[in-house]
Amino acid sequence: MKITDHTLAVLEKSLDLRARNQQVIAGNMANVDTPGFSARKLSFEEDLRQAINKPQTNNKPTNPRHIPVNGGSLEQIQGRVIRNVDTSGVGDGNTVSLDEEMFSLAENQLLYEASTQVLKKKLTLLKYAVSDGR
Repeated sequence: MKITDHTLAVLEKSLDLRARNQQVIAGNMANVDTPGFSARKLSFEEDLRQAINKPQTNNKPTNPRHIPVNGGSLEQIQGRVIRNVDTSGVGDGNTVSLDEEMFSLAENQLLYEASTQVLKKKLTLLKYAVSDGR
């Protein structure tokens, strides 16, 4: 009998990706004064949304050359780091905006905290069920 569900796996993956996003944002902030540094952004929200909306099925290809037709797999989502390259040619080539990074940092932190609260509630419900309602 399985006591965990898809929600726990999604929350776990979301927390992992938010932690990684925190590292990317911190790297941008650390390089705010580095000439030629290209700001980076971790893109994973759309991949996560697709994995939630189309859960993985157990359809296995019959030949290794077949294209997989499964829905998104949470384990496969790693996020993509996208570089914001300066194409203007003006200034020192640094594309980091401290204001944008501070906003991204606050947004990421809020979403991380929300995920931890939902996970805490979910685990509290499991604990209640296992303890027979006591």
